[in-house]
Amino acid sequence: MAKTKLDISGLIMPKATAVWLVENTALTFQQIADFTGLHAIEVQALADEDVGRGIVGRNPVEHGEVAQTELDKAEKDENYIMKLSKNDLPAVKMRAKGPKYTPVSKRGDKPDAIAYLLKHHPEISDAQISKLVGTTKPTIASVRDRSHPNTPNLRPRHPVDLGLCTYAELEAASKKGLKAQGKNDEEIQAHKEKILSNQEEKPLEAPEEKDPMAGFDFSNFMSSPKAATGTDDE
Repeated sequence: MAKTKLDISGLIMPKATAVWLVENTALTFQQIADFTGLHAIEVQALADEDVGRGIVGRNPVEHGEVAQTELDKAEKDENYIMKLSKNDLPAVKMRAKGPKYTPVSKRGDKPDAIAYLLKHHPEISDAQISKLVGTTKPTIASVRDRSHPNTPNLRPRHPVDLGLCTYAELEAASKKGLKAQGKNDEEIQAHKEKILSNQEEKPLEAPEEKDPMAGFDFSNFMSSPKAATGTDDE
């Protein structure tokens, strides 16, 4: 039976809830992702404490966000998606999206993120990259044709790791690009699995530091009486 996408509009603290579910239940990462609205990879990162360190878990049962019976059903059936309990809180009003803002500290990371997307996600259009990273088409073109001023120092880095977009946004852009290419659902899933398997980038080796005294001939220096005594002859 096909899964139904969960409406997570009533979940207040999805990451804290995910941390609690990881620590206190036998739910799969995908079940927790479906319930919290996070990506399964984000849930796994929380479980591995890559990004979850310091987040205090939030019990959704105690806070009336899910019934214990729902939790029990989900633990017995890994394909079951828990349903949120209804509450009387007013729906959150979403502000209309404006231009994507990127903190100044992260703006220098954009070319690296663009390089990653061009290398690993050729199906994503320039317009989509612009939205994901918060950049411009001329910048994308300069990274692609290697005319960017910082080309010698560019290092493809995952835009999610850089905090420029979320896994869900990246996956949606990739799926849209593949559909535009006429790919079917099976091909899209195969592409997704391939990307996940190759997600970890091989770290660049640090350049070997050269010894400034390498090649210096100490034999003549040490044979000198001045060098041995450290004084000048009067």
